[in-house]
Amino acid sequence: MRNYLVTFSRIILDGAGRDRHVVQRRAVIRARSEVTAAWEAKALFCMAAGIADWRMRADTCDVAELADMAA
Repeated sequence: MRNYLVTFSRIILDGAGRDRHVVQRRAVIRARSEVTAAWEAKALFCMAAGIADWRMRADTCDVAELADMAA
């Protein structure tokens, strides 16, 4: 199993009209694949926020594999 960092962000416009990503929540998930990590993180986000769909609080869900830590 691998570790993944799942980041939920809201996209907003700044004063110059550029898109900015504002992090809503991050989670480190241990899973077999990126897809599995995303599904688990989405479920945890919904439970923590008390909402039915993660898209109510975030626009994007990005998954990145974390490098193994050397002992």
